[in-house]
Amino acid sequence: MNFFYGIILVIVGQILAFFQMQGHLRFQWLRDNLWFPVLLGIPISVIFMVGMNLLIKNYGGSLWPSRIIGFSIGTIIYGFMAWYFFDEKVSLKTGVCLSLSLLIILIQVFWKE
Repeated sequence: MNFFYGIILVIVGQILAFFQMQGHLRFQWLRDNLWFPVLLGIPISVIFMVGMNLLIKNYGGSLWPSRIIGFSIGTIIYGFMAWYFFDEKVSLKTGVCLSLSLLIILIQVFWKE
């Protein structure tokens, strides 16, 4: 269960971090209220800390798998959110990088040492 909850928290953290960092480019309300995303950084940090701790526990205290999974999830989430909210096209190069991010997650999850 640590793994499942950790992944969910990392996904939620990545989505919130996207809005925190890029939301002002799309939403006038965030441009007009810049302190909201600044203060949102506090709960986002807690979400990431709890999620990563759950992943670290899942991997027996090893830091690398959780960091690599978190980074790869962030890349995929960012790619989807940029496409959905900013109509960013996915070039062949970006598509390959997103596919590699998914492959990295699968390697970390299924390759047992």
